[in-house]
Amino acid sequence: MANLFPIITIKSSKPGPEGLIIAGVHGDEYEPILAVRQLINELKGKIGKGSLTLVPVVNKGAFLAGARLGSDGLDLARTCPGKKVGSITEQVAHEISKLIRKADFLIDMHTGGNLFEISPLSGYMMHPNSEVLDTQRAMAEAFNLPIIWGTSPDLEGRTLSVARDENVPAIYTEYRGGGYYPDGIGDLVDGCKNVLAYFGMFPSVKGDSKVTLKIEDNQPGSGHLQEMYPAPEEGVFVATVELGQEVRQNEVLGYLCDFYGEKKIEVHTLQAGRIFLIRAVPMAKKGDALAGILSAGNSNYYEKIG
Repeated sequence: MANLFPIITIKSSKPGPEGLIIAGVHGDEYEPILAVRQLINELKGKIGKGSLTLVPVVNKGAFLAGARLGSDGLDLARTCPGKKVGSITEQVAHEISKLIRKADFLIDMHTGGNLFEISPLSGYMMHPNSEVLDTQRAMAEAFNLPIIWGTSPDLEGRTLSVARDENVPAIYTEYRGGGYYPDGIGDLVDGCKNVLAYFGMFPSVKGDSKVTLKIEDNQPGSGHLQEMYPAPEEGVFVATVELGQEVRQNEVLGYLCDFYGEKKIEVHTLQAGRIFLIRAVPMAKKGDALAGILSAGNSNYYEKIG
């Protein structure tokens, strides 16, 4: 089978870990794609040991359409491990899952795409294997984004689900969205290099820590961004909070109005915490996520730093 997506492998002459860095699981998430492209150019001949496989655009069809989903209407991040014989998204999921199973660690980079703006964060599943979990925590710390977020190990269909089942340490990142922010590419490139440094494959570029919040929440469904603060009905959403804002319980997040602007439903916070996700477009269908809050109230570990 011809490659469904571009694959570049950089090998060292010395034995070591086999790393995998991917982007473009969703086609409307651009900064990670350009970050992997930059890594390909900068890391050639510079990996100190082991090998590194880079996939700049996993979901090529969705990228060319400027969309989150593939042409078959499937979300690649809900389709893994996929099928060898199936729709295009199922085939891509099958092929990327094969790469993940062969890796010693995985970095999967995302943004909020066209619909959401998300505070920069490094995330991981709360893996039942303590050794894998500790490695993931260290990888997220090394990536050096402001938020570190551990979530439920029970979510299926994702690249991290495949990694979980194979005991492959894995993190994902989120970085803005709701537009294109090229200034973030450097942070993603540096983060990947720092994780490579953690595995002894590259010199560290990490300066002062940028981490401001560490949170772990292994409740069922934690980490499922598309279910947060679902719209009670369709309408035009107007946010009244900003990304990064600290809120109290029962504050107004925003409101929904009809297309004439006459009907308004206030959406209130259910807990105190930090706004880390906000809907970036006013269009909202019933059930669409409107916002997300990271809260000490629904986590088993929560630490604000600085």
